[in-house]
Amino acid sequence: MNRNLVTALQAAWGLPEFRNGLRHLIDLDEVAVLLATLSVPDHDHEVDRSLLRLLRSSLETGEIREAVLLLLEQDEIRRPLVAAVVPPRADRPGQAAAVTAASEDPAVRREVRTVLDDARVRALLWRAIEAQVNDDRGGLVRRAAVLFIRHPSVPRLAWALHRHGVLRELRRPSTSAPAEGNGQPQA
Repeated sequence: MNRNLVTALQAAWGLPEFRNGLRHLIDLDEVAVLLATLSVPDHDHEVDRSLLRLLRSSLETGEIREAVLLLLEQDEIRRPLVAAVVPPRADRPGQAAAVTAASEDPAVRREVRTVLDDARVRALLWRAIEAQVNDDRGGLVRRAAVLFIRHPSVPRLAWALHRHGVLRELRRPSTSAPAEGNGQPQA
């Protein structure tokens, strides 16, 4: 297991606000089973859907949402979490730096909170995630357009992420992807 993730989880567990938020989860044993299953490389995609359903129901509970948002505010938790989730990769050298810079920006964290606090935005975000999981590009594009048009917090968050280069790095193709036609890595 990633050492940064373990450090972050230990620090999070030490916060009473975080533990109080978790007590509202339906079944912590279910979470443990899902995480163990997800750690296996060739797990069933139904497990992914189960985890998404669990996350969705969890984020609808105010206490759990606050516990998750608390993780973003605590330096000793946020930094190892970011390091665990977005490790530096040779094929995407700027991605970790961009995500780290964005996570350190209080304006970005404030916009994430604003987005997650709005029930209508959360509902649209989950529909977009479901469209992506179901490989429904049209549905994903429609949901993204609605988010940008109807909810001013979403473009503000996108702009804040753009300032740090996160969107550019997410769009950037992997440098280790084979070039078309010759099977060789791109230069």
